[in-house]
Amino acid sequence: MNTIKNTEMNIIETDFQHFSLSIEDGIAWLCIDVKDEAANVISPDVVSELDRACDEVSKLSSTLGLKGLILFSGKPTGFIAGADVKKFREITDPEEARLFIKAGHAACKKLEDLAIPTLAMVEGFCMGGGLEVALACDYIIVDDAPSTKLSLPEVKLGIHPGFGGTVRSIRRIGVMQAMPMMLTGKNILPRQAAKMGLVDMCVPLRQLKSSAIQTILRKPEKKQAPKSAKLLELGPMRSLVAMQMRKEVASKAKQEHYPAPYALINLWEAHGSNSDEMYAAEAESVLQLGMTDTARNLARVFFLQNRLKALGDKSFFTPKHVHVIGGGVMGGDIAAWCAMQGMKVTIQDISTDALGRVMGRATKGFKRRYRKDKFRIMQAQDNLIPDLHGHGIPTADVIIEAIYENLEAKQSIFKEVETKAKADAIIATNTSSIPLSDIAKVMKKPQRLVGLHFFNPVFKMPLLEIVYTPKKTNVTVIKQAQSFGVHIGKLPLPVKSSPGFLINRILMPYILEGVTAQQEGIPVAVIDKAAVDYGMPMGPLELADTVGLDICLNVGRILADTVGVTLPTSLDSEVEAGKLGKKSGEGFYQWKEGKKQKATKDEWNGDIQQLQNRLIEKLTNESQKCLDEGIVEDADLLDAGVIFGTGFAPFRGGPMNAISESTGD
Repeated sequence: MNTIKNTEMNIIETDFQHFSLSIEDGIAWLCIDVKDEAANVISPDVVSELDRACDEVSKLSSTLGLKGLILFSGKPTGFIAGADVKKFREITDPEEARLFIKAGHAACKKLEDLAIPTLAMVEGFCMGGGLEVALACDYIIVDDAPSTKLSLPEVKLGIHPGFGGTVRSIRRIGVMQAMPMMLTGKNILPRQAAKMGLVDMCVPLRQLKSSAIQTILRKPEKKQAPKSAKLLELGPMRSLVAMQMRKEVASKAKQEHYPAPYALINLWEAHGSNSDEMYAAEAESVLQLGMTDTARNLARVFFLQNRLKALGDKSFFTPKHVHVIGGGVMGGDIAAWCAMQGMKVTIQDISTDALGRVMGRATKGFKRRYRKDKFRIMQAQDNLIPDLHGHGIPTADVIIEAIYENLEAKQSIFKEVETKAKADAIIATNTSSIPLSDIAKVMKKPQRLVGLHFFNPVFKMPLLEIVYTPKKTNVTVIKQAQSFGVHIGKLPLPVKSSPGFLINRILMPYILEGVTAQQEGIPVAVIDKAAVDYGMPMGPLELADTVGLDICLNVGRILADTVGVTLPTSLDSEVEAGKLGKKSGEGFYQWKEGKKQKATKDEWNGDIQQLQNRLIEKLTNESQKCLDEGIVEDADLLDAGVIFGTGFAPFRGGPMNAISESTGD
C-alpha cells in the first residue's frame, strides 16, 4: 500500500488493468490494484492478469537476473479480500465455474514455481483467495497491527478454499492448525499467525518494506509443517483424525445444512498424502459446493451483511466518549464492548457494588477476548471508568440508557440527561420494548431520542437496532446512530419504533409457541430439538431461559396488548416461582455456572415435522406482518435483521427468503 510510495523505481510498461510491475535494486515489485474496486478482489480477469504477470516476471528474471519478487497491494484498505463474490455468484454455468477455478490454480502454481524468491507483503486484511495467493509465495510478511487479519473464510460462503489453499495451508502449518482455520473461517491476527507459522514474521508498518527486502536477499528456509504433523497424513492416522474432525463439526453444524466443512474433511481424508490428487479434487469439490442452495443462500447473507455495514458512514460522526447509564448485565456489557473498540467509556449506576461487579465482569470479558495479550487487556481496562454520579454526561458523544424496563424510571433519566448533554451528542435508550414516543414525552426536544437496541450476549450478537419514530426522530440523529454502530463493529439496522421493534416482535411469538407446546405436555428437549433441526441456533425454550423468563413475560404482555400475541399461562407461574432461566439457575432447564444442564429425555410420539412447522411458522408469519407494517424498509433488511439478531438459519437466507423458496416465488 503506502509502504513503498515515493521511491525511485523502474516502471515496466504492460497492458495490465489490475497490476503494475516495477524494478528496484534488482527486486521486482508487483502491485495489485484492481480497477474500479474499493478493495482488491479476485475475478477471472484478475486471475488472468496474475498469470500473465508471472510470465512477465519470469522473462525479466532471465534477462535481468532478478533477486526476487515482492507482491503487495496498491489499495489503502488491505491486501486482497478474496474472490469477487458477486461475479462468482453470477456464474451459473458449471463449465465456466470450472474454468475459473482451474485458472486460479494455474496462476497460483505459476507464482509458486517462479525460479526466484517470492514474498507477499501484507498490510491490512488478507482473506480467502487473497491468502491463497500469499500462500503460493515463498514468504509472507505482515504488518503487526489490529487491522491486519488473515483468514480462509470460504466455509462461511458454503464452499472451501479453491485456489490450492487446502494443500498449501496444510503443507505450511500442518493439518491440526490448517483445518480448524478452514473449518471455522476465523480471523487470525498477526502475532498469532507468526506463532503458528502461517506467516514468516509480523513487524511494525515502518519496518515492513525493509523486512521484505532483507528476507528476499537472505532467502531463509521456507516455512513448513513439522515432520510430526506429516505423520497424520498416513492412511490409518488420517482416517482417525478425519473422524474426530467430523465429530467436532457435527456438534456445531449438520451436514445436510452445511455440507462444505464435511466436504473439506472428506477431501483431506481421501487425498491428504498426494498433493496433485488433492489439488484436482479440491477444484471439483468447490465446483459442486458452489452450485448448492446453501452456497447461494450464504452468499445472499454475505451481501445482506455488506448492506448493513454500508448503512453507517464512519466519516459522518466520530464518537470518542460513550456514557452508559445502568450497570446491569446489558449496560455493563455495552460499556465493555465500547471500551474494547478503543473508546473512553464512563459507566453510571446508583450502586458502587454494581459498578464493581461491572468492572470485574468486563475484565473477564477482556481476558476471554484477548487471551494472553496483556497490552490490549490493559488498554480496554483503562478505557472503562466507573462514574457513580454521572459526571461523564456533559462531555460524552454518545449517552446510552440501559436500565430495567420501566417507563417512569427511563423518563426520569432522560429529563435530566437532556439538560446536561452536549447539543450534538447522541441521546439513546437500549429499551427492548417501550415505544420511543412514550419515553420522549418528558423531553423538550423529543426528536433527539433514538433507540440503540443491543442484543444479548453483546460480545457475540452483531446486530444493533437503530430505533426511530417516523416523522419525529431527527434524520441527522439516525445517521449519527448508524455511524456509531459501524464504529463499534456492529451492523446497524434502522427500525421503526413499535411494540417489540423488529427482533423481539418476531422472536417472541416463536418463544411463546414453544412455551405453549411445553404447557401442552411436549417435552422440553423435543421442542428445542425440532427448532435446532430446522437450523435455529437454539430452541425457543433454551432461548427463553437465556433471555430471562421475566423479560419474555414483560415483552409478551406488551405484544399481547398491542399486536394480539397469545400469552401462555404457565409463563406467569414460572416467573412467580422465581424460575427466571439462566440468571436464576432454573427455568425450562437447570443451569450451573452459566451452563445448561441436559434435560430429561422424555418419550413423545407426536409428529415432529408438524411441531417444527408450528414453531417456525410463528416466526415467519410474524416476519411477514412486520414487513407489511413497514417496521423495516424491505424484505432484504428484514432477513438481515433476523439472521444477525437471532441467528436464524443462515443457510436458509432469512425468513422472507425461506417463505419465497417454500412457495416457489
